[in-house]
Amino acid sequence: MSGHSKWSTIKHAKAATDARRGKLFTKLAREIIIAAREGGADPDMNVRLRMAVQRAKDNNMPNDNVDRAIKRGTGDGEQDQMIEVTYEGYGPGGTAIMLEVLTDNRNRTVSDIRSTLTRAGGNLAQTGAVAWQFEQKGVLVVTADDEEAEELQLLAIDAGAEDFESFDSTLQIFSPPDRLEEIRSSLSEKDAPIVSSELSLIPTTTVALDEKVAVQALRLLDQLEELDDVQRVYSNADFPDEVLRQYSAEN
Repeated sequence: MSGHSKWSTIKHAKAATDARRGKLFTKLAREIIIAAREGGADPDMNVRLRMAVQRAKDNNMPNDNVDRAIKRGTGDGEQDQMIEVTYEGYGPGGTAIMLEVLTDNRNRTVSDIRSTLTRAGGNLAQTGAVAWQFEQKGVLVVTADDEEAEELQLLAIDAGAEDFESFDSTLQIFSPPDRLEEIRSSLSEKDAPIVSSELSLIPTTTVALDEKVAVQALRLLDQLEELDDVQRVYSNADFPDEVLRQYSAEN
């Protein structure tokens, strides 16, 4: 899963730039709206909302924005007609792609996704074509050097962690979905520098890409994430470390 997880680490860093923050906040607000609409406004009773709010806080979204999104989701204010849809496709090198979408116009959304994939040499796939290659996991990211990472791994294992991945002074911790919050709580008690925690689709197998195809795939994934209706993008591409670092520096 290394290529996927390292790409995810880079995405978090890129999301911190001002140019991307506004679009990120919009997507985070949509996630909160749907969670509140489906399960109510109390995070203590609504696990999905609790995790959506935590993700918003991890990305420094203002509390006023969070509160407005919750109110909108529970009907206090402007109503929304958004629905959740998952799309599947193929990218450069035969890589599998999963897209989680929130949209009020499925025709517009599928047209945007199809054209973006086609321009990059990929294509939209039928439901179920690639989903079997992914499984849901809890993913928690902390900032840690090698010595700190070892200590945090031991804490995380005690709380239910299954696997780890280090990349550029970060440690990614993978767990069953129902253990994510307990792991975060355990690390928070030790004042670990948590970057993010969320449920994610992790590929069970990856496709190794050479340098040229890796860059093509990275550009496509970025373009898909820039689409207004796309909430999250997952891929089973395994990117060479040097390509990831160079692409991140240039973009």
